[in-house]
Amino acid sequence: MSETALIVGAGEGLSASLAGVFANNDMKIVLAARDIKKLKPLANKISAETITCDVSDINSVISLFELTDKLIGTPNLVIYNPSLRVKGSIVEIDPSESKKAINITCFGAFLIAQQAVRRMLLRGSGSIFFTGATASIKGFANSSVFAMGKFGLRGLAQSLARELHPKNIHIGHFIIDGTIRSKNKNDYNLKNDKMLNPDSIAKTYLEFYLQDKSIWAWEITLRPWVEKF
Repeated sequence: MSETALIVGAGEGLSASLAGVFANNDMKIVLAARDIKKLKPLANKISAETITCDVSDINSVISLFELTDKLIGTPNLVIYNPSLRVKGSIVEIDPSESKKAINITCFGAFLIAQQAVRRMLLRGSGSIFFTGATASIKGFANSSVFAMGKFGLRGLAQSLARELHPKNIHIGHFIIDGTIRSKNKNDYNLKNDKMLNPDSIAKTYLEFYLQDKSIWAWEITLRPWVEKF
């Protein structure tokens, strides 16, 4: 039986590259998003299943995994991509929008991980990967809400790695330290490549997934060669 992956927060860009790379590695894919209509071309291309999910809603996440159980069973790999950025100074930011952003960026990751881990522990194996950003380790001015969400996501991943690696569940946190190149725009220049190639990022996720557990890492930072750090 082929291995399986659940990609949460699927869409264009990195999510599409991740879906393609793992599908090409003979994995059955389930794509989850608020709006699954936009996923139809990708789902058809890689023969993936799609499920509607609001990651900030507990019942929606439970329903996602109940449907996934029926479609592919317990996934070998779960990838969490969703985030919501709210910009503005601390005196201007809307509290309700801030709460929504943190729920999507961080709390939703907790909900997804909880459902995944309950199933993976019963099977005795699994991998859960979280997509972070520069904001996971560096809080910028007028970006406090995004920093809170991404710092929280990183803390969740680090804590879960220490809890679950000894139980044969691999946790990964990917700090995407730079702008991801869009496949729909002519933003690639060989002489001045300042953006990350989403296909190359996806290959790194696959390499991380294939790590021997004698050398399991829990975090990696990816940045273009010209990115300052």
